[in-house]
Amino acid sequence: MKRSKRQEANPCKMDMTPMIDVVFQLLIFFIVTTKNEDIMSKLKILRPQGETAPPTTIDNMLTIQVYNQGYVLNGARMNIAELSRRLKKVADLSTKVTVVVKCTGDSPHSFLVKLLDVCAQIKLNDISVFSM
Repeated sequence: MKRSKRQEANPCKMDMTPMIDVVFQLLIFFIVTTKNEDIMSKLKILRPQGETAPPTTIDNMLTIQVYNQGYVLNGARMNIAELSRRLKKVADLSTKVTVVVKCTGDSPHSFLVKLLDVCAQIKLNDISVFSM
């Protein structure tokens, strides 16, 4: 028996639209039901440990302002070389000093990066950066 060309040209088709709808519904279900706490507990990040000691006193803090023209330490304007020398003297006494860096909105980002590099080289690791 000979089959007609009409039967061979029309093979069975499977409609994928319902399957795609189900996949999207499952995706939306899992996105909505996943809690942020679940995600955060699985990430391997270093979180700061809670301290029982009182906060750092004012004597252990050093404030540096970063401006468009340069740096200010204790009210004195200076360039990065002078600031580096002064920070080195502080680090020789103690590396547990908290360095508070306050940047203006128009200060170049490179000034902040240079300051952070200097602090890292002399092992001043307790640094807080704020914008003014």
